[in-house]
Amino acid sequence: MIRFRNILALSLLSFSIVVFSPVQAQDYARMGERSIMGTARYVGMSGAMTAIGGDPSAAHDNPAGLGLYRRSEVLLTFDETLDFTQVLGNNYISARGVFSIPQASIVLSMPTYNNTEKGILFHNVLFSYRRMKLFTRDIYATQASASPSLGRLISTADVEWDIPFCSDPHNASSSLQLCEGGQVSDFAIDWAMNISNQWYVGAGIQFQYGSFSSEAIYQETFDRMNDNRKYMSNRNESSLLLSSAGVAASVGAIYRPLGWLRLGVGLQTASLGAIRTYSTGTLTALTDSLRSSYAPSLNYSASDFHMPWHLSTSAAFQIGAYAMIALQYDFYHQKDEPNIHSLRAGFEVIPILGFYINGGYAFESTFRRDMRVVPMDPTFDRQDTYFQHPGVGAHYASLALGYRGSHVIAQAAYQFRCAGLRLWSHEQADPFGVDTPTHRIVITIGWHRYY
Repeated sequence: MIRFRNILALSLLSFSIVVFSPVQAQDYARMGERSIMGTARYVGMSGAMTAIGGDPSAAHDNPAGLGLYRRSEVLLTFDETLDFTQVLGNNYISARGVFSIPQASIVLSMPTYNNTEKGILFHNVLFSYRRMKLFTRDIYATQASASPSLGRLISTADVEWDIPFCSDPHNASSSLQLCEGGQVSDFAIDWAMNISNQWYVGAGIQFQYGSFSSEAIYQETFDRMNDNRKYMSNRNESSLLLSSAGVAASVGAIYRPLGWLRLGVGLQTASLGAIRTYSTGTLTALTDSLRSSYAPSLNYSASDFHMPWHLSTSAAFQIGAYAMIALQYDFYHQKDEPNIHSLRAGFEVIPILGFYINGGYAFESTFRRDMRVVPMDPTFDRQDTYFQHPGVGAHYASLALGYRGSHVIAQAAYQFRCAGLRLWSHEQADPFGVDTPTHRIVITIGWHRYY
């Protein structure tokens, strides 16, 4: 038996999983992702508020909705999110809870004191902080086989190696641990006006920023052992940090041709911005000699980053004085990625004056629909060899209760999100199937006043 006495540690610049650039296509798509987040009322209606308005989170889809305000308002929202992940075929289920403040806003409603009810009746301005995506995920997955292994993939990359890492394993098993975190948010200034209680038009500007981090450990263990009965192994540890910043603009309108019908449309431009990548990694192999080398971490910036274009269209139907139903279609256009389609439906019922009940459902197609393989670049610019693709899309179901008194606002909502993904440890590995259900509790409190 060959004697394996020592641990070989290799620290290297990285193994890249993107063609031509240290910034991957999946990095752009990840930082452009959105979730249905915001006030409890907005979450309760699954975001189907483009034609309804009267809510600061709805202004993200259509700033014209601010025109329906007739009073100034301050809102603050608290969010408790519990993310589960379960790898199909594995018994291990991970869960991570995150508390956050996804929304804070001030609405200044300024009447024109036009007593004729014709012409411009209100000018309203919104200053808001909005969280659009929260990254919280822990994944632990194992496979009884690792064929072909990462070691064999490295050995075929035409790179001069002077180390005897495990390139030809037998009966290998593998495991992957992945921890993700971060968020995408914006600060926005929106304006809208009310024209004759029939037309509402608005515009806004958004200053967007985002961050994403991941820590991954991928290990392959082989059946060859040293004299101490220790299995031979390859162990790849990598970390990745992404940050993005940009600015975008939005416009929108709501039209009330009839007392019981509202039609709304909103458009948000693609943002102008940049994305920065920072990554490090260490490959460790159990072999017969001790050698080590050092390489600097990767720090790369790309200035052509764009958040997606967003078009939102909706129709809302008033049923008497105590109920409303809304149907909505949203379209996202991404650079070099598939377009995204979202269908939303929501309702609001007022059983008692001042109290209301909201419910909603939404389906959203995936931000990375095609199952493309991300190849490893032999220049080894990045070491995070894993990559993932979401499933066919995400489903949202929600319910909310609210109270609007003379001055006090209180809302509570529950949201369930169901989605899946496929995860590869490297380009030639067999994928893991992962279910990712999310439970979210949202509480909004606020104050408003009459003029």
